[in-house]
Amino acid sequence: MNDVRWLSEDEQRIWRLFMDAVRDFNAHLDRQLRRDSGMPVAYYEILVHLSEAPGRSLRMSQLAELCRSSRSRLSHAVAALEKAGYVSRCTTDADRRGSVAQLTDAGYGVLEAAAPAHVTEVRKHLFDVLTPEQQQQLGEISGAVKNGLRPICAQARAEDGEDAEEAEVTVEATAEGAAGKAREAVAEA
Repeated sequence: MNDVRWLSEDEQRIWRLFMDAVRDFNAHLDRQLRRDSGMPVAYYEILVHLSEAPGRSLRMSQLAELCRSSRSRLSHAVAALEKAGYVSRCTTDADRRGSVAQLTDAGYGVLEAAAPAHVTEVRKHLFDVLTPEQQQQLGEISGAVKNGLRPICAQARAEDGEDAEEAEVTVEATAEGAAGKAREAVAEA
């Protein structure tokens, strides 16, 4: 490990400040949304993405990518939102394999009610503590970090998608094989 570029003392300080700030900020927003709107920040994010989409609907795979979530985790979240009446789900007309999540009128209403307090907290704890110059710098820094991660994140999502498709094929093949064996057992009896 001689080729590792260890962090300097100052870089460690910056790294830890950054991680603490992101964790504390996200935890605060999550607490605020749970307290004021009865939903975690992840659910709020789903509703926001759906509200901004044409027809207030997105394919689940697109929504998972926008939320930076696994399909499984997103499916559980959407199921909870569906149970609450905030989202509806249906299969796509095009290929019947994919499903689409759509924001309901009730979901839009909940989002409209939650947004003012949420935006107030974002403004109060992010923008109001920074000068206009720092805000600009934060935007540039965030863009640089995001762009630096883009290729590796895209590769990981592609691999996750391939793994999910392979798992679905394996499950289908296993189910078909088990059904075939059950038919054979019934025929022999």
